[in-house]
Amino acid sequence: MGCFSSKPKDSQRASLEDSHPEKIDLENGRLAELEAVPDFKEYSLETLKAATRGFSAELIVSESGEKAPNFVYKGKFDENRFIAIKRFPKSAWPDAKGFADEAWNVGRVRHERLVNLIGYCVEDDERLLVAEFMPHDTLAKHLFHWEKQPMLWGMRVRVALHVVQALDHCSNNNLRLYHDLNAYRVMFDQDGDPRLSCFGLMKNSRDGKSYSTNLAYTPPEYLRTGRVTPESVIYSFGTMLLDLLSGKHIPPSHALDLIHGKNLLTLMDSHLEGQFSNDDGAEFIRLASRCLQFEPRERPHLKMLVTALLPLQRITEVAGRLVSLNQ
Repeated sequence: MGCFSSKPKDSQRASLEDSHPEKIDLENGRLAELEAVPDFKEYSLETLKAATRGFSAELIVSESGEKAPNFVYKGKFDENRFIAIKRFPKSAWPDAKGFADEAWNVGRVRHERLVNLIGYCVEDDERLLVAEFMPHDTLAKHLFHWEKQPMLWGMRVRVALHVVQALDHCSNNNLRLYHDLNAYRVMFDQDGDPRLSCFGLMKNSRDGKSYSTNLAYTPPEYLRTGRVTPESVIYSFGTMLLDLLSGKHIPPSHALDLIHGKNLLTLMDSHLEGQFSNDDGAEFIRLASRCLQFEPRERPHLKMLVTALLPLQRITEVAGRLVSLNQ
């Protein structure tokens, strides 16, 4: 059976191929790097099998899902170009056309703060996504399971800023929902800079869940309705801010009790002592509290969060980047 092809209308395709990435707010010459991201395309199953040595178990870098497990493989194309391939079972996406259409919708968006989606394949029973490969692991690894040195305050602020900039860019491109935003969705590129995974932009599969974490971390409105809204994404971003503040995955209800009781020393990661001013710490906590408001309409908008986080990003604090943690 041939590779299923579902592509946008000719006018949409032309728009996708002719579009150029944003040329604002890019730093250190990374515009050229962004433009070097391959055009989004459909890959053959043969090509992706070759890139992963037949989907070798040795190349699995992550696994998730309960009813319909999916795996992410590290693949390699010619000339030492590495890729990440997410492999779903057919039961997760029985509608091949729906999967392909959703992949095209996500693949049209490009940004330096994203781990960009570069392709897909729907062939036989296979449902595959192809993305850029990030060599320096996830935020969860460096924040919760560090080995040599805890993540510095400057990098934690950088993570928060980059994630919210990525979400804002996606929202501006009509991708307002992000499913299961958590520390495993943030990865570090070859320069040690944090980027948000494109995989969370894909809509739910039939058997999938919008939140893989336990109920203590899910937005209250999701528990009531089972639906993800743009405001739900803000709530999840608030839980990520708590992770960055505390260095551990702390339930929002417990964190808010500590904040309201002004027991901030218990909340803050003790390894951060002396790395930030009282004003910066208070602002970070204030933003987390606002994101975690029970009523969705009381949570801040993405642009407000970008504006609030920008002043906290100090040039001297980010000079070393993440790679310095492993030296």
